[in-house]
Amino acid sequence: MADGMKLKVVTPTGGFYDGEVSMVELTTTEGEIGIYPNHIPLTAVVAPGVLKIHEDGGEKEAALMSGFITILPEQVTVMAEVVEWPDEIDFARAEEARSRAERRLSSGEANLDVARAEAALKRAMVRLNMKH
Repeated sequence: MADGMKLKVVTPTGGFYDGEVSMVELTTTEGEIGIYPNHIPLTAVVAPGVLKIHEDGGEKEAALMSGFITILPEQVTVMAEVVEWPDEIDFARAEEARSRAERRLSSGEANLDVARAEAALKRAMVRLNMKH
């Protein structure tokens, strides 16, 4: 693909995706980003959201929870803590996690770790939004 770029998505357990793409979209802590070939070099922190991979044959989506991204003009590397294809997601478990996080956040508990509960809710919602 002369007008494409290389995308590598790796996790602590190994490779998740390695291929040629025309565009990548994902969420960083600074907001959503779309990456085309010849993008300026950049490193960013990944936030929970949908990873959209644009290939010649169409688009693939995965739930991306957290990690780092390194962007070079010819290659994008995502080092993800957790990334899942929709068919790998346990939607019943994600629904339970969403309910649990919502209960914690509405409990008014004095020693509640709000940031942790909000992060758990966001991860659960990303997974549930992958259910089409």
